[in-house]
Formats: sequence, C-alpha cells, structure tokens
Amino acid sequence: MHLVVGPTGEVRCIYAETLILASLGRTEIRRASQVEPDAQGSWFADLQPVDGPRLGPFAQRSAALAAEQTWLERHWLTGSSG
Repeated sequence: MHLVVGPTGEVRCIYAETLILASLGRTEIRRASQVEPDAQGSWFADLQPVDGPRLGPFAQRSAALAAEQTWLERHWLTGSSG
C-alpha cells in the first residue's frame, strides 16, 4: 500500500486492508472507479469518479482490476489528476 502525503498533511492511498486507516486520523473514503462487465461479458474499469478514462475491454475481471489500480497509482494517487 502506497501512502502519499500532500503539503497540507492530506494522505491519499488506494484502499486496502493492509493497515487501519483510522489510525491516521479522520478518514474520508470515496469510490474512485467501478469495474463492471458489459452485456457481452467484457470487463471495463470506469474511472470517471476521479475524472479518469474508461479502460477496457478486458476478457477477465482481474485484468480490469489490475488496469484500474495501475491507472490510479500513475495518475490519481499523486494528485496529478482527479
């Protein structure tokens, strides 16, 4: 789990149960994306909640989840987007 601390002390991370985030102080957890299948069974990661793209199609849900995490780490986590 990567924690990024901004200049005002705000901490950003991609949620995981690696540590208890409440131990850092007041938390605000919000959805960054949705990973859903379409009618044909292809998977997409929609990152619109953080002003990101719709990634896909992917044949497997696990591939969509991996792409979602990679995009969030590269673009959202550092605050460069969203």
